[in-house]
Amino acid sequence: MEDLWCVAAGVFQVWMFVVVFLIMLPAMFGLSLGVTGVYIQILVRILEWATLRIQRGRQERPSVPVPLPNGIIERAGGSMQEEMGPLQSSRSLSGREFALSDAFYFCKKGLESIVDDQVTQRFSSEELASWNLLTRTNQNFRYISLRLTVIWGFGVFVRYCVLFPLRITLAIIGLSWLVIGTVLVGFLPESSVKNWLSELVHLTCYRICARGLSATIQYHNRENKPQKGGICVANHTSPIDVVILANDGCYAMVGQIHGGLMGVIQRSMVKSCPHVWFERSEMKDRHAVTSRLRAHVAAKTKLPILIFPEGTCINNTSVMMFKKGSFEIGGTIYPVTIKYDPRFGDAFWNSSKYNMVSYLLRMMTSWAIVVNVWYLPPMTRQNGEDAAQFANRVKSAIADQGGLLDLAWDGGLKRGKVKDWYKEEQQKMYSSIIVGQNGFNSPAPCSGPEQQ
Repeated sequence: MEDLWCVAAGVFQVWMFVVVFLIMLPAMFGLSLGVTGVYIQILVRILEWATLRIQRGRQERPSVPVPLPNGIIERAGGSMQEEMGPLQSSRSLSGREFALSDAFYFCKKGLESIVDDQVTQRFSSEELASWNLLTRTNQNFRYISLRLTVIWGFGVFVRYCVLFPLRITLAIIGLSWLVIGTVLVGFLPESSVKNWLSELVHLTCYRICARGLSATIQYHNRENKPQKGGICVANHTSPIDVVILANDGCYAMVGQIHGGLMGVIQRSMVKSCPHVWFERSEMKDRHAVTSRLRAHVAAKTKLPILIFPEGTCINNTSVMMFKKGSFEIGGTIYPVTIKYDPRFGDAFWNSSKYNMVSYLLRMMTSWAIVVNVWYLPPMTRQNGEDAAQFANRVKSAIADQGGLLDLAWDGGLKRGKVKDWYKEEQQKMYSSIIVGQNGFNSPAPCSGPEQQ
């Protein structure tokens, strides 16, 4: 029994040495020993080999189901007016005011939406063209060959028996350091030293948590990093977006006050840093929220506010409608694009399917988190531009930089229905096209939608 305890003590000492001296300390100083980079390179080669083996296996065993690709319907890129233009022109030449074929456009669009709409697929995990040796995509791939099965089994052992305990250890250390450090710093009087220590505690904590996810983050255009007194807006894929961005700089967080462990973390953080937390009742008062955020931005010495204007997590294939409230505050907007590599792990949080614990378990048992972050040039509201137009301009810039699809749909459709006003806008647009408005030749101006 004593020999067993000696072995356990020795393993624990080696474990803590690896955690503290090879991971934590380099992370706290923003250094890297290159281990994660080598690990990612090995993963890339293994996944490339697995892809080639799967492609050969498909030919040898055609009975293996093949996953459907995203976007099984080829859609035209034009607007409703452009697509219905030929129909309107032919009707004008023939002198007809309406034909049954005028409804074919919407029949076609309706069938496309039923089979493969552009909205609901943004609330589910992005499917991969091939298997990444995780449980996602087509699990039948693991039975293609014995070597592939062995590699998959070895990967399960590494992810659950090596990486998962290591990541749990780092997460506990990082969060504990955040709570204890911010509480201690909170006792200091307001001064530049307190602000410096607060930023140091936050930065080291997030860096430890990022190492706990085996995160490989590539930051681009750092000269455009958000500055104090500004507002940082980014596309939203996962709760760990905060960790990814705060790994390179400190931000003032904005959000609702929670209970439990999250509430403990929030209350400790606000002691040392002016984060903006709201009670549930305050979140419904847009004027109160805007006033507090505007007061924060007005103080040019405070950290930039970090906001995700989509209001919900999207699966990193597109950017959906930005809520205009974030762009009514004023000040300078610093857009940021976050793009994850889905080959190494699915960063998207489907909150309607997984709770936070289940999601974190999936994240900590994935291969790694590989992500690119682009800091875009700062943007300000132009003359004559309202908040909604400004939000759309920023959203388009973020989508273009990350190669994401720019959608006008509200992310609130994840849990709600299409609002009546949007249906009415589509009906008015269709009616205007039918009667020949919006740039088309009108056979009878007196038959506009207001007379119908």
